[in-house]
Amino acid sequence: MPSFAELTTEFLDAEFADSPVRASGLGLTEYDEQLDDLSESAFERRSTTDTQWLQRYRAVAEGSLSFDEQIDRDLVISILRGRQIVDDFEVWRRQPDAYLNPGMSGIFSLFLHRLRPMDELVDAAVARMKLIPGNLEDGRRNLRPEMVPAIFLERAANQARAGARYVREILPAQTDEDAQRAKLADAGEAAASAYEGYVAFLEEMRPDARGDYQLGEERYSALLRQKELLGFGARELREKGQRAYDELALELTRCARELRGTDDWKRVLDELNEDHPRTPEEMRIGYEDWTERARVFLREQKLVSFPDGEECAVVPSPPFQRPVLAVASYMQPPPFSDKMLGHFFVPFPPDGASEDEIQKRLASNSYPGIPTTAVHEAYPGHHWHLVMSKANPSRLRQVYRTPYFSEGWALYAERMMREQGFFTDLRHEMNQYEATIFRAARIVVDTSLHMGEMTWDEAVTFMTTKTGLTEPTAKAEVTRYCAWPTQASSYLTGCLEIVRIREAFFAKRGSSDTDALRAFHDGITSSGGLPIALAERAVLATAY
Repeated sequence: MPSFAELTTEFLDAEFADSPVRASGLGLTEYDEQLDDLSESAFERRSTTDTQWLQRYRAVAEGSLSFDEQIDRDLVISILRGRQIVDDFEVWRRQPDAYLNPGMSGIFSLFLHRLRPMDELVDAAVARMKLIPGNLEDGRRNLRPEMVPAIFLERAANQARAGARYVREILPAQTDEDAQRAKLADAGEAAASAYEGYVAFLEEMRPDARGDYQLGEERYSALLRQKELLGFGARELREKGQRAYDELALELTRCARELRGTDDWKRVLDELNEDHPRTPEEMRIGYEDWTERARVFLREQKLVSFPDGEECAVVPSPPFQRPVLAVASYMQPPPFSDKMLGHFFVPFPPDGASEDEIQKRLASNSYPGIPTTAVHEAYPGHHWHLVMSKANPSRLRQVYRTPYFSEGWALYAERMMREQGFFTDLRHEMNQYEATIFRAARIVVDTSLHMGEMTWDEAVTFMTTKTGLTEPTAKAEVTRYCAWPTQASSYLTGCLEIVRIREAFFAKRGSSDTDALRAFHDGITSSGGLPIALAERAVLATAY
């Protein structure tokens, strides 16, 4: 029997070889010239090898492991069980964007992080672009019209169009050297043509696309219990989400009364949304300002520790991401590099958006709401969490994390900053409650969609009437829920679990003062982005 360290090295080497784009994004530059194999045989091989790895990790005797190795073992088992649970759903036959994402993100991340000299980055990008047509051909072969939901077609087509523009027009401008620019332009033209051919393929599929996006209650519940290590299933989670929604509605009613003398908090939020940036760049500047304010507040109040050299850039979202993601996002510095610069992506509208749609999207990023989002994405949300977790010595924890912790942490960060007095303007406080009730609504919608008890149209209506979302943003959101089951439920679920763990930490430590709060924050984020039960084990071991 190999040692646990040897087993893990073997496992990670196999994972990196199987997903070179992910490996490259982690900072392993030796994979930069490769793209993931998306052939039918590759997906079938992964299914077999995942089962074999699960058997090998389950065979490891816990008594032979250290405390941290036990957590790492259980982490790998949870990841592999998650893959096993959805294996028969065959996502790779249902989701057209599965064949777009490796090429787009694999090229974009090279120039975002710039871990190699420019001539090497250009050669790596060219190598990857040459492989893009093969990925798209795999999509043509693998996708089954009777399994592809029609709502996924337009999403993928828009993403492919944005990808074509990115590789044809934007990517060559990454270098000032003429020969390098010509290399990128030539390879980009071929890749762009392949993307446009894929758009035509998706359009041809449209009349026959009749697939189902519903994961089903059994699979959804199994993911919650066996991948996320939570003690409840989909239906219980929906009840939790509805209860939280009702409680948060009371807080929003209180805020509405104080601000406008009315109980109609939705109308007040709509009015607050009118105070929004008028251009995407004004929006970016607003986010940048509040990102720095949050960082200063954390230092002054001594609520967290700061790793040396960390930095967060607030920049426009990638062009190819804009058609499919209407909200802010974040990309961490590569874990296996010395980089400490993270990127907070501000949700710019997609190319070709009408002025009306642009203004509606900007209204979803109003000035009263920008402080909460800056906290969520940057300080002490995603950016701070992920630069803290870089110090963890476990390679497994650098590679794998669950949104039930990472998104739960970011929403917890909003709540904690409200508790500590960061939101001094009642409009900002109201928007933090709105951001939370939005996550409660997500739980209700996501579980209902995948249990087959809510249609796409009903979900869009729910999100526009029960939250502050505008219709274009709600449509993009609901389509994402359909494509990514359980993720939308992770935010509030994880937040409430982290609050529960915090109380257990304080009880064990015998204190809830600022020092204890900082110790909790530093300890739980430094443990990685573990499933909740494992994060609890890790941080309570430090409560002394």
